[in-house]
Amino acid sequence: MKLTVVGAGYVGLTTAVCFAHLGHEVMVVEKLPNKVELLKEGKVPFYEPGLEELLKENLSLGRLSFTTELKQGLNFSEVIFICVGTPQNPDGSADLSQVEEVARETAKIMESYKLFVEKSTVPVNTHKLIKRTVERYLQRRGKQIEFDVVSNPEFLREGSAIKDFLEPDRIVVGVESQRARQIMEELYRDFKCPIIFTDPATSELIKHASNSFLAMKISYINMVADLCEKVGADVRLVAEGMGYDKRIGREFLRAGIGWGGSCFPKDIKAFIKMAKDHGVDFSLLEEVDKINQRRAVQFVEKVKNVLWSLKGKTLAVWGLSFKPNTDDIREAPSLRIIPLLLKEGAFLKLYDPKAMENFKALYPPGKDLTYEKDIYKTVEGASALLILTEWEEFEKADLERVKELMELPIIVDGRNMYDPKRVRELGFEYYGVGVP
Repeated sequence: MKLTVVGAGYVGLTTAVCFAHLGHEVMVVEKLPNKVELLKEGKVPFYEPGLEELLKENLSLGRLSFTTELKQGLNFSEVIFICVGTPQNPDGSADLSQVEEVARETAKIMESYKLFVEKSTVPVNTHKLIKRTVERYLQRRGKQIEFDVVSNPEFLREGSAIKDFLEPDRIVVGVESQRARQIMEELYRDFKCPIIFTDPATSELIKHASNSFLAMKISYINMVADLCEKVGADVRLVAEGMGYDKRIGREFLRAGIGWGGSCFPKDIKAFIKMAKDHGVDFSLLEEVDKINQRRAVQFVEKVKNVLWSLKGKTLAVWGLSFKPNTDDIREAPSLRIIPLLLKEGAFLKLYDPKAMENFKALYPPGKDLTYEKDIYKTVEGASALLILTEWEEFEKADLERVKELMELPIIVDGRNMYDPKRVRELGFEYYGVGVP
């Protein structure tokens, strides 16, 4: 099939590259000329494992092209994937101006049937607003052109987006016409997973409901971890015991310093706002968000309790991205923890395999903060090592060498990455989350 993807951000580029990898011809419409030139050279402006390799491969095969012209994209295909940004407004709602722009500008120039596919995460009933916008502009032009709007939410995890796209747990498609359904069935016919066809409103809700539930699961186990610390229990074993229950499952039951990224924080606030707008009490999710916000403060308090005073002390920090295998720092716990540590007068030495350049844009190096070239340089002379992201590189570190380089062999592990018994046998003081 021929497909047009509007927006070359994280979702748009992953969608385009993966569809091209499956043999479709894909044209990507992106407004930023510099970004288009970069992509044409086979360079990805963010880090996602395997994405740049697939981009180069499909460029060379001629399955993937890029343009700044929406009209060119519309002439290329009748299937238009809307993958533009939906940033958060101050009140928690989603800014849908880019989605509206795609609908509006398409309606001004379309001359034949188009299938608008919502891939961006949008509030429930956004499909109605797209439909209304297109109808208005077509009517203004005196045109009677058929079109459909489909909801097809993405469920991509940063760090494993290609696998998530090519081997999904499920595909959700919200349709209103048989024509739209047939196109989507053809597009996804080779996928070996359940394909759930619903109405568009239900499909739109599934994305927010899914992410909010997963966020709730993480906040729940973090709440349990706090109790474990008070009573001397081990939250890892509590989670394991819970996870064997098939009704609960093991995923997203890892205690730590909280969730971040571009999805969970935005989606949970948007879901709360949606509920309020319709008079539904979502105070449960409000508490889930509060629990997550408190994690940073509690972690810094733990560091203070371990070291007594942080003023003038050198602290090593491993991990700045909100999760491993990405350079994304949006809503990362590090963004809340680092300022609190600096406020306490600590000197910080920071290291992350991929996210340091993004972090430097917010916290330039200075007299109280430096960025180091590797994990061992980071711990030299440190009174404690703080782990904020569970990168595999940290798990494989030579801890004997780490101990020799540190002023004091103390680890405060915000991700429960290490086995406490093993690390303590090596001579470290070890403090995890919810572990004795």
